[in-house]
Amino acid sequence: MAPLRLAVAILLLALLVAAGAAAHLPTAGCCRLARYARFFCFGDSLTDTGNAAIFPSTAGGPSTRPPYGETHFGRPTGRASDGRLIIDFLVEGLKVPQPTPYLAGRTTAEFINGTNFAVGGATALDPAFLASRGVMSSVPVSLSNETTWFHNVLQLLGGSSSEHELRKITASSVFYVGEIGLNDYIYSHIDQSVDVAASLVPHIIGAIRLALTEMVSAGARTLVVTGMLPLGCEPQLLALFPGDDHDPATGCVARLNKLAERHNRALERMLGELRRAHPGRLFLYADIYRHVIRAVASPAAYGFGGRPLAACCGGGGGKYNFDFAAFCGAPGTAACADPSEFVSWDGVHFTEAANRLIARAMLRGLRRRRAIAATVCPPSARLASPLVTAE
Repeated sequence: MAPLRLAVAILLLALLVAAGAAAHLPTAGCCRLARYARFFCFGDSLTDTGNAAIFPSTAGGPSTRPPYGETHFGRPTGRASDGRLIIDFLVEGLKVPQPTPYLAGRTTAEFINGTNFAVGGATALDPAFLASRGVMSSVPVSLSNETTWFHNVLQLLGGSSSEHELRKITASSVFYVGEIGLNDYIYSHIDQSVDVAASLVPHIIGAIRLALTEMVSAGARTLVVTGMLPLGCEPQLLALFPGDDHDPATGCVARLNKLAERHNRALERMLGELRRAHPGRLFLYADIYRHVIRAVASPAAYGFGGRPLAACCGGGGGKYNFDFAAFCGAPGTAACADPSEFVSWDGVHFTEAANRLIARAMLRGLRRRRAIAATVCPPSARLASPLVTAE
């Protein structure tokens, strides 16, 4: 069986079992529940499938111009990559509809099959809070704005549904919180220092916690939360801060990666607290950091070429091929011949190949899946599950 298909099957088993536990259904039938119906997505450009292309302050940005989207779609779609994002692979793997970008929808029919609230450039913290720390955000959208949009969608769906039906919608959905906080840390490091960026960790984790709590209050039962990527391996930061201390094993900026690790430890602790506070819900931590680090340290082992810290697309040249003045899609810039050999697409975002790798590893490594299956479903039900089949 293909690794991605197997990983998807394992995750789906965990999601189905979790739904059974949350709904207090008999364990004998927990592995026979219907599949999840939709995704509600939150985050920034690593998850945005079209909102930034519509939002006034970001419309017409790089992701709306070639060569973005060239690998899979053959045209720009508003995704910050040469092709599909992590969320696209998750949606395809779980066989649910593609969620509608919030700013592209208007009607109940457009949102009933899922909604993507993520916006490229969004921050976890409100712009006013960041400004109070001497940090300026370039996009006036934060995680609290995205949760407000989510409540707007719920009100729209509720107009044609009873409260019971609305709860069934949220209970049968996967709430995916993609990486969020990256822009807060980058803006803080550029405007101030890595120490100021590090001081934001508890505030960012608090903002994520508040958003998750609101989702649970709305009836969410299954929440997948993505950790921070290795900041020190971003070509843009490597090019902007060439004098920083580099890890000899990866070539990444050590201090920035330690910041990402601190964020992820705090995020996992917070998710543990929410699990204890809401025993009927499933909170899954999805790791990005470890898998990107491995690909950077040993690119050939993961199918990449010999420049894992360089951008595929851009006009920067040099070791990292990154320059804000010659960003991917600008006149005079070009994409590499084979994006699948690169981890970074434009110095900020991943290639489709890297997104596929991350999605596969994320599905395979999502926390608690085996423990949940072992404690909720009896062995006979697990062995008889049609979700894991030979190919």
